[in-house]
Amino acid sequence: KGKYTFIEPCFYEGFSYENWAVLTEKELFIQKTKQRRYKKTFKEGQIIESVLELEKYDYVVHEQYGIGQYLGIVTKEVNKQKLDYLHIIYAGGDDLFVPLSQFQLVRKYISKEGVGIHLSKLGSDQWKKTKAKVNKKVEEIAERLIELYASRNENIGFAYAPDDALQQEFEEAFIYEPTPDQIRATEEIKREMEKPKPMDHLLCGDVGFGKTEVAMRCAFKAITNGKQVVFLCPTTILSMQHYQTLSKRFAYTGANIALVNRFVSTKEIKEIKQKLAAGMIDIVIGTHKLLNKTFQYKDLGLLIIDEEQRFGVEHKEKIKEMKNTIDVLSLSATPIPRTLQMSLIGVRTISQLNTPPLHRHPIQTYVMENKKSVVKEIIQRELSRGGQVFYLYNHVSNIYSVAKNIQNMFPDAKVAVAHGRMDKNDIEQTMIDFEQEKYQILVCTTIIETGLDIANANTMIIQDADRFGLSQLYQLRGRVGRSNRMAYAFLLYQRDKMLKEVAEKRLAAIREFTDLGSGFKIAMRDLEIRGAGNLLGAEQHGHMEAVGYDLYCKMLNEAVKQLKGEMEEEETFTTTMDLNVDAFIPASYIPNEYQKLDVYKRIAAIESREEMEDMAEELTDRFGDIPKKVEKLLEVAALKAQAHQLYVTAVEQKGEVYTFTMYEKAKVHPERIPKLIEDFRGELTFKADGVQPCFIYEKKRRNLKEKQTDALESTKNVLNGLKRLIGEEKSGIIDPLSK
Repeated sequence: KGKYTFIEPCFYEGFSYENWAVLTEKELFIQKTKQRRYKKTFKEGQIIESVLELEKYDYVVHEQYGIGQYLGIVTKEVNKQKLDYLHIIYAGGDDLFVPLSQFQLVRKYISKEGVGIHLSKLGSDQWKKTKAKVNKKVEEIAERLIELYASRNENIGFAYAPDDALQQEFEEAFIYEPTPDQIRATEEIKREMEKPKPMDHLLCGDVGFGKTEVAMRCAFKAITNGKQVVFLCPTTILSMQHYQTLSKRFAYTGANIALVNRFVSTKEIKEIKQKLAAGMIDIVIGTHKLLNKTFQYKDLGLLIIDEEQRFGVEHKEKIKEMKNTIDVLSLSATPIPRTLQMSLIGVRTISQLNTPPLHRHPIQTYVMENKKSVVKEIIQRELSRGGQVFYLYNHVSNIYSVAKNIQNMFPDAKVAVAHGRMDKNDIEQTMIDFEQEKYQILVCTTIIETGLDIANANTMIIQDADRFGLSQLYQLRGRVGRSNRMAYAFLLYQRDKMLKEVAEKRLAAIREFTDLGSGFKIAMRDLEIRGAGNLLGAEQHGHMEAVGYDLYCKMLNEAVKQLKGEMEEEETFTTTMDLNVDAFIPASYIPNEYQKLDVYKRIAAIESREEMEDMAEELTDRFGDIPKKVEKLLEVAALKAQAHQLYVTAVEQKGEVYTFTMYEKAKVHPERIPKLIEDFRGELTFKADGVQPCFIYEKKRRNLKEKQTDALESTKNVLNGLKRLIGEEKSGIIDPLSK
């Protein structure tokens, strides 16, 4: 009694024997984080970069000319100079060739599938009228959004204190190395929590990308500030899984965590309600039961919603009421279109988890006809490697006969059935037994859609997959591939069945997006197939279709920014560059058209010479030594970026005459213009008699033998000269009417 002896560590875990108890270091102290340097282990696991890639025959919207159909990239020679163009066809067979330098003016046209697409007519003012009409409606909705912003921006929320040592200790206790995206998203959300305004944040991350860990870090910040946290889940099974995860993660923090779902007795729920009202429970996890007004909180600060789109209309209205004064964090792998569009235009803030977990493989997805022999082979292959199988059949009426057929195929295997009409205790027990590998095959309905995390189940067969929605298929598929083993999903449809066009597109999309991190892209494609819906009223739907979803969002975003006074000067003008140089990507260098388009898009986004050099290094690494034509393309991109920073809206070359048109609100020092012109010794002149002021440069040859100057070199010299017009002192604005 009262006697302690310390021995050298020699046991993995403790035990007791008669009057002796042996406790190991593991049981006495919090375990240190197993730090591992994060790195991607295979290239297949990379996130898809482009959300809306452009493919041949896609419909596109040009901001100035309207809706057309994209026919691919063509190389054309104009004034003896070769350039690459986007080929777009309009009504009546009219062709438009858009230089790749103006790539940003072309957007993919997205609207509801099945809506008749009317191509615009070149040379007609119809598109101009359509845009003006939509713009008027956009301004109206922007005003309503400003009201929404104003109400949310009132200082009526709770401003959380900055992180302290406890927060750091909790985050360091995570036994895995967090991904870079997890760290960034956590910081973004915590900064929102520290503002005295109610937060409404969407965390979009693929299945298994670590959304729960980010949510737990934010929950810990809330409870250390004396606030209570509600963790809302769409299903009972998911609430149980989150309860287990949080209980384990918060085990050493002293936090009180409770669970509310249909498996919890009425007596326990009554006790939980009392403790919540008294502030004795820090975090409560549960289903929509928590939305009942009988649940009262002493000081609720944070609401975490997992898969908000899975809740019904009535529950969403209750959630909306709760959102008025408290911080809300929504977690989603595939946000529904309306949720997504609200985030994209800035009504909600959004963070994305794009970094795949270590050692995670993409799920191999196959779409095929339903054949008994094939199904048998698929299941046999998984069972032979000691794995388990989900067989999804969404009709309760004859699910048992399907299970019996599978049992007959595999008499030695143990088959279980799970569906929503079973007794709640039976469902729970079946799921637990399957998780503990007492069954090899689970024949089930969509009850498994969210929350089941079974590492050993890595094959899923979905019967009549054409009847499911795209996001639903994506969620279901996410139930496999939860470990470092290769996982397979087989989407079956009835033999000889003519699939509807929408169903065919869904299956094609789910097969296409097998890469890890496709959730955001799935949501965008879902938006394309199902339609964008509406933002704040059904009347907006037609206007969205008139100009396409992407352009509509851009117009709305700009209208909101202008009303808020946030429109930057740089955002109000674009810079074009028309130089007589062969600057394009030859087919011999990048044969694949999609890769070429992607490279053009990234080159168009270059904003500095450093970025240009990084791009050149990457191209050399991927495709080999850079041809002269591509070198010139990169140089043009760098000069264009420099011109934009100097308030130049256009650089145009005609022969040996270069015109540099300036933005009328350019912040420069007008008094420095005479000295600049003098330094160029008569080769540079300034014109300010029109609407937009401009500099005209013409290189004077001393004799006929002197070579013509290089277009890139001449442009670079003038831009370097224009730098002198912008300095640290207070700058003025060029007045086109000043002498």
